[in-house]
Amino acid sequence: MKQVLITGGAGFLGSHLCERLLNDGHEVLCVDNCFTGNKQNIMHLMDTPRFEFIRHDITFSLYLEVDEIYNLACPASPVHYQYDPVQTTKTTVHGAINMLGLAKRIQAKILQASTSEVYGDPSVHPQPETYWGNVNPIGIRSCYDEGKRCAETLFFDYYRQHQLRIKVARIFNTYGPRMHPDDGRVVSNFIVQALKNQPITVYGDGSQTRSFCYVDDMIEGFIRLMGTDDGFTGPVNLGNPGEFTILELAEQVLEMTGSKSEIQFNPLPHDDPKQRKPDISLAGKELDWQPKVKLKEGLVKTIQYFDNYLKVNGASNI
Repeated sequence: MKQVLITGGAGFLGSHLCERLLNDGHEVLCVDNCFTGNKQNIMHLMDTPRFEFIRHDITFSLYLEVDEIYNLACPASPVHYQYDPVQTTKTTVHGAINMLGLAKRIQAKILQASTSEVYGDPSVHPQPETYWGNVNPIGIRSCYDEGKRCAETLFFDYYRQHQLRIKVARIFNTYGPRMHPDDGRVVSNFIVQALKNQPITVYGDGSQTRSFCYVDDMIEGFIRLMGTDDGFTGPVNLGNPGEFTILELAEQVLEMTGSKSEIQFNPLPHDDPKQRKPDISLAGKELDWQPKVKLKEGLVKTIQYFDNYLKVNGASNI
């Protein structure tokens, strides 16, 4: 049994990771300031003796004794990370410094939840870990993109300078139950709009592509990465290489929900990537990992979650 700290543990990915580690028999310390995280995501874990929740902002120091740290804390959708861009940068950079300092003091292994956004609007497709990216350093998404890039820099400098045991995962679009209904991400947007019979808002002409990974597959990737020997640090891409256009996703959601919604085309946001697809050959080689859940299978579970959520809140029209 290990003692594991998860920052951002009340969020979408964090809550699923808490659940998985508890099921694996570990003690879990869940830390979250609940800016985008929600205690409802972890309420079913509160009575577990091996689980503890701490409300805390990781831009301030934290003193604990644990064996492993998963650093997931940061708003991950454009709506949320652009709401307070300065705080987003502080969370990614100051938060990384604080968690790395903690890991150094207690000699813990630490995993950084990085992002495919470090590749920006890529000129290489699909994106391998060796690609350095095409990122606008002064755009409206830069607080997140460059914040995560700086966090990776810090992790590798701590690795080289202090021999810290680090792991870096680059997360590609992930979806599933417990996504925030108003986070502006494409899967949750489309499902919520369809269930409310509201127009499905597609930005641009819908030809831009994304690859969608179901949450259970992503959590399995985290666990396997943390379990590798100290000689493997990453960064490693975690995502589903199945590539779909945004318009294809919208049509799939409409079909699966039986919604009366119509597709509405809006201008493309600034710096929105035109394509996104992971090269996961490194994850296959080093982690023996590849996603198993097909998009349609994952959408069934996600639609069911949002349908129940909206009915409880009196907002579903389906």
